[in-house]
Amino acid sequence: MRRTALLSQVLAVNTLLVVGTVFAASVAARLDLGEAAGTRQFLVLVAAILATLLANNFIMRRRFAPLESLTRTMECVDLTIPGMRAQHQDGESADITRLRQAFNLMLARLESERTGSATAVLRAQEAERARVARDLHDEVNQALAAVSLRLAATAEHAPPEFAEELAETQRLAGQAMQELLGLARELRPAALDDHGLLPALRTQVRLFGERWSIPAHFAADGTRPLLGEFEQLVVYRVVQEALSNIARHAQAKKVKVTVLGCNGTQVKVSISDDGVGLSPDRGRDGGSGLVGMRERALLAGGRLEVVPTPGGGTTVELTVRARGTGAS
Repeated sequence: MRRTALLSQVLAVNTLLVVGTVFAASVAARLDLGEAAGTRQFLVLVAAILATLLANNFIMRRRFAPLESLTRTMECVDLTIPGMRAQHQDGESADITRLRQAFNLMLARLESERTGSATAVLRAQEAERARVARDLHDEVNQALAAVSLRLAATAEHAPPEFAEELAETQRLAGQAMQELLGLARELRPAALDDHGLLPALRTQVRLFGERWSIPAHFAADGTRPLLGEFEQLVVYRVVQEALSNIARHAQAKKVKVTVLGCNGTQVKVSISDDGVGLSPDRGRDGGSGLVGMRERALLAGGRLEVVPTPGGGTTVELTVRARGTGAS
């Protein structure tokens, strides 16, 4: 609309200039429309005006086309989709070229700054998760263990009427210890640090199935792509969030997590279920943690897609570029 308004203004000004010039010329020439010669000259002037306006309109529209294309790109740009750039258009002027190049440089700078800041935030979050997990394991869990031992010692010398209550309290303390250990594993998976990505994912899928009583299967193709520490953590967190979504929303009867090395060029992880599927509104609006999952995938140089599972359900597909391969 803005481009159309500007083009209309330019054409209107040019039209006024042409008509005004012709009118002034006709007055100076003292055309007499009552005579045949004067009428012919007037018709020639009208035809010249129309031809000039048509040529002017054609040329202006061609000159404004690159600006229209650049405007559309500016309006459609999305920083969550990296790599979007304004493309060179035939017939663009030097001014439009400079504007396009400046816009592309701005996009590159914004993407770099956004990626850097988001990565720093994620790393800070993971560091805080690790600290809280250590505190839960080393302090709170140890305190609960001491309480449990104290209860056991007290129960040995307590009157019979208190023995049952003490035993129940000890059982609750043990249950709290197990829940704390599970929470610490979710905050910072020790298996990821100690054994690598595939064992950590296998453990995660097994614990998910045990916790939610949903048959969960893990499969890998035997190729272990070499990912950096940050990329491994991104893959782990995306799988964790996808499984959490399945537990909360999918009403699934079975779950499958597959990791493919893809000949060492990339890692492809799919998390599929046979549940109720993802509604179009939730998928379009980024519900169920999809925004955070896509953000993590982009920061790791990958992409995330959510597609229907054949036969019903949802499949989350994460693809991250690998640096090489290693033995499985």
